Amino acid sequence: MISFKEATKNDIELIRELAKISWNSAYVGIISQEQIDYMLSTMYSVEEISSQMENPSYHYHLIFNEEIPAGFIGFEHHYEEKTTKLHRVYLLPEMKGKGLGKAAIELLKEKVSAITDNRIILNVNKANHAKNVYQSQGFTVYDELVLDIGDGFVMDDYVMEFRL
Repeated sequence: MISFKEATKNDIELIRELAKISWNSAYVGIISQEQIDYMLSTMYSVEEISSQMENPSYHYHLIFNEEIPAGFIGFEHHYEEKTTKLHRVYLLPEMKGKGLGKAAIELLKEKVSAITDNRIILNVNKANHAKNVYQSQGFTVYDELVLDIGDGFVMDDYVMEFRL
């Protein structure tokens, strides 16, 4: 059974551990280990996640499969006018292919439908197979972006959207 729990600051270490495992599986061969380590240290620091959780528009939900932590989703309502941004959804490698990612996207669509936003956007690395999952859930590519993230690293992404 798939279930979700809104994360609190008590869950930060679990989010960080899930991120470390999932990133080291998902991005090997796409970006360098140095970039993976850099991004984990900046985007998933205790301070960064804590700051995001203090934003009332930013939400993390833990994803469970049979009551076992399987991943997480992080999104921000009102990121732009009438737009929610899906910042992250990551699953442990052994939890992929079980419908958890699709269930997380459905949860997000429900949360967005309950407020005034009518659009969901996300960035996905151009070489990440997750793009196919997003497309299967109705997302379309509307832009491309190369973003300097510091220390000589860039994110080379598609920007995708889903309209409710």
